[in-house]
Amino acid sequence: MKIAIPYQNGQVFPHFGHAPQFKFYTIESGMILHTEVVETAGSGHSAVTAFLMRGGVDTLICGSIGAGAQTAVTGANIRLYAGISGDADKAVLALLAGKLVHDPSAVHCGHHDGEHHCGGHHCH
Repeated sequence: MKIAIPYQNGQVFPHFGHAPQFKFYTIESGMILHTEVVETAGSGHSAVTAFLMRGGVDTLICGSIGAGAQTAVTGANIRLYAGISGDADKAVLALLAGKLVHDPSAVHCGHHDGEHHCGGHHCH
């Protein structure tokens, strides 16, 4: 398993398509074998999803994610856990312990004001 988290200063970066870095976790037999922080190659959900696919990622833990980005990620057969915040390493440990829960309400345009809801291709 290879997990990716939008990452900044040890924390889950809140906006999937605008993350400056991702932290990759290579998991085997329920244990973290290797971690790596990688600069994001571009921004926007299409570029970031392609970046994750090239990295062999099969699981994404993130904060808010737009509807278009969610479609791109799940279309790439990447398992999604959205609505996660706080310490990135603790989020991975919670996933490995079976305690991390996907929050469907985190699928929106989190970088816009609270009253703005947009269609899939407008979100990043």
